[in-house]
Amino acid sequence: MSFFGELYLRSTLPFLSEETTAKEVAYLARSFQDLTVPGPVVDLGCGHGRHASRLNTAGPLAGRIIGLELDALSLAERLPGFPAVRADLRSLPFGTGSLAGAYAWYSTLFVFSDEEHVELLREVARSLRPGGRLVLHTVPYERLASQPEASFSTYLPDGSLLEEESRFDAARSRDQGSRRLTLPDGRVLSGQYAIRYYPLADLIQLLEFTGFSIRWVHGGLEGEQPSAASTDLIVGAELRHG
Repeated sequence: MSFFGELYLRSTLPFLSEETTAKEVAYLARSFQDLTVPGPVVDLGCGHGRHASRLNTAGPLAGRIIGLELDALSLAERLPGFPAVRADLRSLPFGTGSLAGAYAWYSTLFVFSDEEHVELLREVARSLRPGGRLVLHTVPYERLASQPEASFSTYLPDGSLLEEESRFDAARSRDQGSRRLTLPDGRVLSGQYAIRYYPLADLIQLLEFTGFSIRWVHGGLEGEQPSAASTDLIVGAELRHG
């Protein structure tokens, strides 16, 4: 089965606390509050819409958010308050120069091949207006490299058993893992994933190669500088003119 479908939705939701969501939404609101380019801002891989529903309701992006998600279940169960389209990240259904901004959280854009990542970012660049803004959230390469193997087993609040193992290949910059979710009714959801974590210099090079200029790099939701202890890597970029 596809990893980024029911398995991901059911196994991830219990860990997304109200406090975490509120902090991430506040960060995104600050990231776009000075955006002068008119037009909509797309949540790339919006899932069930925990960011999009709030950003579209109040604050600097109110009324401007569009969600984009491929998983039908996530869209069916999404929170109210924002429009959404079902589409693949690698083929965006937006006209050239039709968007003012875009954001993607939790390494959403980097679950494909390196070649597809280039094409995906070019698609984002094509869809943005000059001066449009892109905000990307991921995990620092160094953090994965320092803890290359992980495994856990835990029961979720609904009684489901979640089991996962992963290993980070530093040479290939890919975290590969498997996840198994045994639901209370006995049904089992399982899948594998591979996520690319670029070293910061490589990520900046990738963004610049696909038409962006870097505006900021943060190591956390308070805008702190990246460090060896950072749990987040957040990059703000702008589409170059010309």
